[in-house]
Amino acid sequence: MTFSAHAGHDAVLRARVALLGSQTLPARQEVAAYRVLVQVSPKAYLPLLAEALFEYSRQDFAHLPDTALALRAESVAAARRMYAMEPARDLLLLKALDRYREQLVLMDRKEEAGAVEREMAELAAGSDG
Repeated sequence: MTFSAHAGHDAVLRARVALLGSQTLPARQEVAAYRVLVQVSPKAYLPLLAEALFEYSRQDFAHLPDTALALRAESVAAARRMYAMEPARDLLLLKALDRYREQLVLMDRKEEAGAVEREMAELAAGSDG
């Protein structure tokens, strides 16, 4: 086993132990753990990562809109990956897109928010048919 493979295994083990611990993790640590675990079990951890990224943006970065937006964009990316694997997970993607759109509106980025709204409408229309 190479050092890098060993380090990956150690990171996965540390992430699982952190999440299984008895105390509630700060959002930062929860996101870090899910970012590691999504590499080994994407279907299990992408939805959890998407949700944790939103909470992290809201709890720790409400006063830093650019950082909050970047975290919500990462949440959308995680939800898109999940949707690509399981199209029935469209509600996860719609929720992530809506939260991303919400941050864009707060930042007065109307054109980008409108594009996200159109994407949401297309996604909703596709899931109805």
